[in-house]
Amino acid sequence: MSEDIKKQVLHIVKQLEEGVTFEYCGMNAEEYDREPEDIISGLDYLEDALDIQYIVNGEGEYLGARVLVAFGGPNIWIDTLNERVEGAWWGDKYNAHYVNDDMDINEALRMLWECSGQQ
Repeated sequence: MSEDIKKQVLHIVKQLEEGVTFEYCGMNAEEYDREPEDIISGLDYLEDALDIQYIVNGEGEYLGARVLVAFGGPNIWIDTLNERVEGAWWGDKYNAHYVNDDMDINEALRMLWECSGQQ
């Protein structure tokens, strides 16, 4: 297993568990009437998502999602159903679980699914 994959996966886990600040993202907190050290919302985080795969039951009810957050070396997915971050590049893989979703990304994904009208 590549240490680079592990490092990148654990970086995403840390972002999920601690949140990402406006300052870290380079977002202007004043536009949102917030402070630079405030944590961005799940919707703001998802603006940079490369792909979203929704996981639904037979009735179209949201269960979770997989969000592609890095591509091209390694590919990194956030899996909200299983609460883990999955990294892969060629034959190397590394997965790590997270215990907290500080930006409430899963709820933002639920809202996006429910607003899509695809149920």
